[in-house]
Amino acid sequence: MPVSAGPLRALAAAAVVALLSGCATTNLQDPLEGYNRTVFRFNDAVDRTVLKPTATAYKNVTPGFVQTGVNNFFGNLSDAWSAVNNLLQGKGQAGMGDVTRVAVNSTFGIFGLLDIASEAGIPKHNEDFGQTLGVWGVPSGPFVMLPLLGPSTVRDTAALPADIGGDIWKYKEPANWRNIGAAVRVVDKRATLLDAGNLLEDAALDRYEFIRDGYMQRRQSQVYDGNVPRETQADEATSNAEPAADPAGKAVAEPAVKPAQ
Repeated sequence: MPVSAGPLRALAAAAVVALLSGCATTNLQDPLEGYNRTVFRFNDAVDRTVLKPTATAYKNVTPGFVQTGVNNFFGNLSDAWSAVNNLLQGKGQAGMGDVTRVAVNSTFGIFGLLDIASEAGIPKHNEDFGQTLGVWGVPSGPFVMLPLLGPSTVRDTAALPADIGGDIWKYKEPANWRNIGAAVRVVDKRATLLDAGNLLEDAALDRYEFIRDGYMQRRQSQVYDGNVPRETQADEATSNAEPAADPAGKAVAEPAVKPAQ
């Protein structure tokens, strides 16, 4: 039976409208806003119906020391990838600090269940390959809302395969243990964000815009280790480009274009 042309025309029209709504935005950091908002609504629905209730039950039922142990365990695994990225960024002291954290917590901390390194004054870093690309001078590109994964940018999305490959838990065998651990990891991470999420729901008039702007500012701060140059902050108001940061984590500022006096 031939397919009616009516539904096909409606589908094509909907696609064009979505595309034009994304292109018509005046926010240069979010040219795909129409698409991103659609994905945001999908993610929000999944969170409200599945993830948030599960995380709430986990937080209410699971003893606090168990939650701390789970968080420490996966945090210790992430320190290994953080060490690699710090070294790739030329931050040798921070990278070796991460290596020391993994060694100390994996042994004296009982496979990372206890965070002995923090108690010993060895700071924790949270570095990923998206930040490494930023330090190397790769601009963030536009904002992108990824299905299930949440806020990102073109640069951070391109870095995802490396971040996934650098996750030690990805190689855990047998597969059923790996899958169970991955699920617990997601639920535990969502549980740590419950209070912040409730505050966001109460305070933000446009949660999508609040999350987008907050994510972009946070990622920029992470690339520069909190030392974002004023020139870059001004540029971000009209552009999504990020100047390169030097290997020590300090920004290499570009000359600012000042209006004629």
